[in-house]
Amino acid sequence: MPDLQLDVNGRQLRIIDVDPSTPLLWVLRDQLGLVGTKFGCGGGYCGACTVHLDGNAVRSCSITAAAVAGKRITTIEGLSKGNELHPLQTAWIEHDVPQCGYCQSGQIMSAAALLSKTPRPNDGQIDDAMSGNLCRCATYIRIRKAIHTAAEKLSGETVNTGGTV
Repeated sequence: MPDLQLDVNGRQLRIIDVDPSTPLLWVLRDQLGLVGTKFGCGGGYCGACTVHLDGNAVRSCSITAAAVAGKRITTIEGLSKGNELHPLQTAWIEHDVPQCGYCQSGQIMSAAALLSKTPRPNDGQIDDAMSGNLCRCATYIRIRKAIHTAAEKLSGETVNTGGTV
């Protein structure tokens, strides 16, 4: 089996003896010990395994390790800057978003991808961007509130949420 070169959270890593068809999720969890990315459905439907690939939210259970070689991968562990949490992470805490918490890393990664492309999203844009992330505890209203709060923190402006939050 060949070795793979991966850029994960800003680090160039050489993965030894990995089957190129192995889903990225299992390379992250089993080879690299980055267990913040969760296994949910294994089919790309629930969003628990969401990571960024060159800044875009992707399902790591549905993409092979070989397909991501040479691309920038960011996991939930790489979202913060050292000990400083990302504004989404602090907003998640502020709004007490998680209940069981299992889906939250995927939720946060999808929200971060949204905010990088749409810094001041409205409710519809949030709902569209987050529609592929399932939360069994149904904390969707708090997730939306946290995204609006993070958008405010990132932009330094008050965001008009249309009064629905």
